[in-house]
Amino acid sequence: MKTKHILFAGTMMLSAAVLSSCSLDTESKTALNDETAYRNQEAAEMALVGCYDGWQRTISSASVGIYMMAEFASDQAHGGLGLADAKNNNAIDQFDLSVAPSYTDLFNDDWKNYYNAIFRCNKVIMNEDVTAWDSEAGKYLVLGQARALRAILYFDLVRMFGDVPLLEGPSNDNLPRTDATEVYKLIFNDLKYAAANIPANAFPLDNRASNDGRITKYAAEALLARVYLYYTGYYGTENEACTKQEAIDALNDVIDNGGYELEANYADLWMPSSTTDASNGNDYTWNTTYKGKYYTSSNGGKWESDISKEVILNLKFGVTSDYNGNADGNVFQVYLGPRNRCATSMLIASGWGACSVTKAFVDQFKDDPRFSTCAWGCDEAGFAADVNDTYEYTGYYTRKYAPLCFSDGTRQEVGLKLGEQHMNISYYQDWTIMRYADVLLMHSELTGTNTGLNQVHQRSCPGESLSYSIDNIRKERAIEFAFEGIHYWDLMRYEKDGAYAGRAIAAAQNGAKVMNGGVETTTKFNVDNFNAKKGLMQIPNTQITLSGGVLKQNAGW
Repeated sequence: MKTKHILFAGTMMLSAAVLSSCSLDTESKTALNDETAYRNQEAAEMALVGCYDGWQRTISSASVGIYMMAEFASDQAHGGLGLADAKNNNAIDQFDLSVAPSYTDLFNDDWKNYYNAIFRCNKVIMNEDVTAWDSEAGKYLVLGQARALRAILYFDLVRMFGDVPLLEGPSNDNLPRTDATEVYKLIFNDLKYAAANIPANAFPLDNRASNDGRITKYAAEALLARVYLYYTGYYGTENEACTKQEAIDALNDVIDNGGYELEANYADLWMPSSTTDASNGNDYTWNTTYKGKYYTSSNGGKWESDISKEVILNLKFGVTSDYNGNADGNVFQVYLGPRNRCATSMLIASGWGACSVTKAFVDQFKDDPRFSTCAWGCDEAGFAADVNDTYEYTGYYTRKYAPLCFSDGTRQEVGLKLGEQHMNISYYQDWTIMRYADVLLMHSELTGTNTGLNQVHQRSCPGESLSYSIDNIRKERAIEFAFEGIHYWDLMRYEKDGAYAGRAIAAAQNGAKVMNGGVETTTKFNVDNFNAKKGLMQIPNTQITLSGGVLKQNAGW
């Protein structure tokens, strides 16, 4: 695989709203090149914004994206979508390319987006000695964020594909896939570097409205524990770059010194579950208790921000996407609306009907107080779905990141005049990467205690106390983080090579009743097929071809 095929030269291509706190009052970006782009701290900080933008584009420019992929693949959602749609996403859901045999490039755009973003991070990191830094503190603040971003990008890649080419700088060579052990060493070391070098007070919680989206010392520490749990679970061994005690120590620092706290009302963490229509005629606006960034009023979409102290790291999105190469929107959201019809009683706009909620999830969690925040039922909402144009219809859809409309059916982006006002691209809801609830549950899991477990559980179920057990933690995580792009990776780490995930998905989706075009049928899931792939995704055929065969396909694909 040659760099020129997967790494694009757009190192300084910036999204208009990648980070609301960044000032871009600098010289023209068109005048920058390798000789000037990293020459001083101001230039390096600008290049760092490009790194954040590269991370954002793994979703805003995605063909699938890791979060949508994780929902397709998990036991909590079917692929869904339209009856006549291509079945490429359903092939991901079933881990079976025979469902859509022509799709040999399922993740090609994603692959390019990730390596483009890694290229940007590498350029900042490798120019450490070239940059004229204003101070040591400024230097380490920039480099710490760049290395944390690189760790996030490689962690996504290695979870999706297993062994991947490891590049720490530009290369014109056709590089084979690097053993995942070595990739994880880089991930662990980058996160440790970030935790050690980003000052604890660099992005204080008191200024979280303007700092939101920045990687803090505490975000790096929380991510270190997440990576540790995934690596040791999926591979069944420790990596020499991180011990269990280091993961525990990282979580202890977040808990003791980070200042984070659980949001009092679980539903307030997502706009669709905490918002009502406050419009007056055509003067569209929201009444919401949402603890995040949102747009309100029809005067061009004034935005408000009240970021929860539970949020440790958000991936930021905006509304300036267009079809001319600019991309900063949360393109996942449109997939999650029901097909062709707005569920006005729920303020949920129409979309592509993806990720229909499995009956297994409904049966297990319908009595949990968090269920109505995670999912909504058509019957309960008085909603008549377009079942004739819907594939794998179950009567339930996800809610946390669903697209919004007003009670008269006007889509949010239209009513508030946001960006292009296009239902495909004008979505802005930030994706929460790490919440304090996850820190508490990881801490209980790693220390064998129930303190964090009960803090999380009792937020939604006051007075109920759970004893420590792996089963209790797993069940709590399954509902607490439902439809946040986390649950699939939990399943994958619960047993070596993802074997637990295969059994769980088969139990939920092999023989499950759904409706395809209004006709009742059952879904299929072959656990042996899943196990042959070890839960990993397809390496894009284009990348294998461009590498001259140096890259090898994952087993089973």
